Amino acid sequence: MSDNMGFLVGDISRLIRRTFDKRAKAIGVTRPQWRVLTWLQRHEGINQSALADMLELDAMALCRMVDRLQAADMVERRADPTDRRAWKLYLTSKGSALTEQLQPIGEELLQEALVDISPEDQDKLYRLLERFRTNLQSIDEGDLLENRPAHG
Repeated sequence: MSDNMGFLVGDISRLIRRTFDKRAKAIGVTRPQWRVLTWLQRHEGINQSALADMLELDAMALCRMVDRLQAADMVERRADPTDRRAWKLYLTSKGSALTEQLQPIGEELLQEALVDISPEDQDKLYRLLERFRTNLQSIDEGDLLENRPAHG
């Protein structure tokens, strides 16, 4: 079973993204755009570098994407008062409205995927996935600490 768990989780993630992409296209949003907009909604005021890290994107790729979103009046760059080289990112009212349109699409998709699963099992699945994520985050943080260069 454990040999297939990573594949299963990855496949579920891929299917959710692919189906969501199809539905989001109806309102004119691409996957890279909705990812940036959703992360910005959760972390408004984040700088571009930190957002690139969260999205696991190259800083220049994110910069180009933010340029396009800014040109479409969905994202606004504001100077970082603590670092004159950095920009903080915020959703515009148009960007916020678009993320509000995306939320029901995602919620509906998840409800459809959970249709034959009892509320109790849904709660249990959620708790297990939260624990799974927490364990993986701890492993990842441990790996980062082990690979940190020694100073001294």
